[in-house]
Amino acid sequence: MPYVTKGVTTTETTSNDPTAFWNVNLPVDQKTAECPGYLQYAFGDEKERAVLSTPDHLFHRLTWPEVQQVIRDNRLDLFLRLGSQLHLYRKYCVELVQQYGSVMNFAMQERLQWTDLNPKAAPFENPSDYRILYNDWPYGVDHRIVHLVVWTKYVFPSDPSTTDLTPQARRQINDFVDEVFVSNCGREDVIWFRNWAALKSIHAVEHFHVMLYDPDPEFVRGVTGGDVALAEKVKADDGADGLRSLESRRH
Repeated sequence: MPYVTKGVTTTETTSNDPTAFWNVNLPVDQKTAECPGYLQYAFGDEKERAVLSTPDHLFHRLTWPEVQQVIRDNRLDLFLRLGSQLHLYRKYCVELVQQYGSVMNFAMQERLQWTDLNPKAAPFENPSDYRILYNDWPYGVDHRIVHLVVWTKYVFPSDPSTTDLTPQARRQINDFVDEVFVSNCGREDVIWFRNWAALKSIHAVEHFHVMLYDPDPEFVRGVTGGDVALAEKVKADDGADGLRSLESRRH
């Protein structure tokens, strides 16, 4: 199942070639001869370099059946962002660290607006112990698929022998997903997963992902409290000014 069309790659940190991986998907006036610092890591990461090298219009967006299969096969490493989204994601992660100290600090202060991770009750019993928000930097999937993240103040235990959720934890999440999402969207249009530890961008705050196929926008607006993904905020505020304005746009 091909997920990314082969693109142009380079092994140099500078290039006069406008198709160097760090310039793909950028407007002509934003292309640079030197690879920006926030993308230097890609010289040692063949998979992400290939993504960055792929023009967005050649990227294969996963269909809903493909998304379901990836999750059922536990091949979460096959979830990829479009090159343009990956470029922005890497750029703004660096800026978030500079501004907030860490991506986790940003998530706690701006996205979750939590001052601690002390739950008030058992899992999902108190709404103040969890939040449902958009995935800030979604994967390259069918435009009809909505990707949400459920953040919780409690940690769901893993089986040390498999690193997978314990049966009780999986049952608790299943029951919550059934009650909140399946009851509103239908079982065939809902699927969830928890990332492997190696794939998590924020380790200190427990979370799992819920993907919905073509849900009612009003339902999504209600369950997220009218949330807007960071990628959309950055796009609307035209770059770095978007980050500086986030504090004044809390939900």
